[in-house]
Amino acid sequence: MDKTKTGNYRWVICALLFFATTINYVDRQILGYLKPTLEVEFNWTETDYANIVMVFAACYAFGYVIFGNFIDRIGSKLGYSVSIIIWSVAAVAHAFVKSTFGFGAARAVLGLGEAGNFPAAVKAVAEWFPKKERALATGIFNSGTSIGAVVAPILVPWLLGAYGWQQAFIITGALGFVWLIFWWFFYEIPSKQKRLSAEEYEFIHSDNEVVEDETAKPIKWAALLKIKQTWVFIIGKFLTDPIWWFFLFWLPSYFSTTFALDLKKPSIHLVVIYTATTFGSIGGGYLSSYLIRKGWTPFKARKTSLLIAAIVVMPIVLAKYATDIWTAVAIISVAAAAHQAWSSNIFTVVSDLFPKRAVSSVVGIGGFVGSMGSTLFPLVVGSLLDYYKAAGNIGAGYNILFIICGCTYLIAWLCIHLLTKNLKPVEDLLKD
Repeated sequence: MDKTKTGNYRWVICALLFFATTINYVDRQILGYLKPTLEVEFNWTETDYANIVMVFAACYAFGYVIFGNFIDRIGSKLGYSVSIIIWSVAAVAHAFVKSTFGFGAARAVLGLGEAGNFPAAVKAVAEWFPKKERALATGIFNSGTSIGAVVAPILVPWLLGAYGWQQAFIITGALGFVWLIFWWFFYEIPSKQKRLSAEEYEFIHSDNEVVEDETAKPIKWAALLKIKQTWVFIIGKFLTDPIWWFFLFWLPSYFSTTFALDLKKPSIHLVVIYTATTFGSIGGGYLSSYLIRKGWTPFKARKTSLLIAAIVVMPIVLAKYATDIWTAVAIISVAAAAHQAWSSNIFTVVSDLFPKRAVSSVVGIGGFVGSMGSTLFPLVVGSLLDYYKAAGNIGAGYNILFIICGCTYLIAWLCIHLLTKNLKPVEDLLKD
């Protein structure tokens, strides 16, 4: 089929997913940049901060449990809307709390609502893109996590300096309500979207092995957990999600304590790191899509891309030898970009292997497990950093954490490889 005649409305949908993910990450990333101010405001220790991150992570995990199946049942349009309303209200609520407990409660609701982003977005990609474009589309919307992290070190310090920390939460939290207007106006599933041409509809479904019934009931978790393909995603998320959360919540503090970076000013160093992750997200998605166009099977292409990403992360163990901030920035940038390449492909594996009616549920299961890992990891991080901080050598704590970061992705890939070498789509295994 001539792609020039298919139309491009599916990329409008991708843009909406990108902006939602960007807002999602601005709302969660803001905490890392306000940490020095909030530590004074609420008299936090490193362990206090770790506990707040843990509360967010735990509720984020259970939010996956709720939203994964919920979105498969009510659809991506309404499910996404419910998710962003909850997290935007919670983001604004941070400005009005008066205690550490209240702050933790606001983070809890934020985590609950934000958990709906990825189940809804991955499901929308499965609905709107053929398999040969899904990794690229996922890479583009997933790059919103990077852009959100790029925007935060510029926007948040400026808002903090100009208006104070309360207004910083209010202004960033309100962005979700603006996005919701556009989502409700432009989004419908392809079969109901009047703006979609017949040619583009045909192209979207051009490489489906089977024709799926969009009205079919979602599949129960008990059935999904019996299938090895589900565990590929679970393992990939459980081992690597905590590393990305470490990058989000502790890199600003790392540069502040190790290289005396002033977090009250816009930080070009953090902008460089999170800009690099944008290229990693899109590049990782492009790589596997390119391999599919060359004739590779979708899972072989994803698995090879995951291996490359795992290898590229490993040099982060050398960050402990960095003697100046820009050397550290370069090393960490490469690793963080590789994480996003990993993320683009591990999400796309789900839409490759599962029917659309199960995509959000599988993302919910894996997201829950990954977030539980992210809930526990801050306990390790906080305790480790407090220990070495008390010993007057907090840098040693970060060095240990960088070693963990460098090894985890290869371990995850090896687990996936050993679990199964020849995965196939699972429609036949999921028949009621």
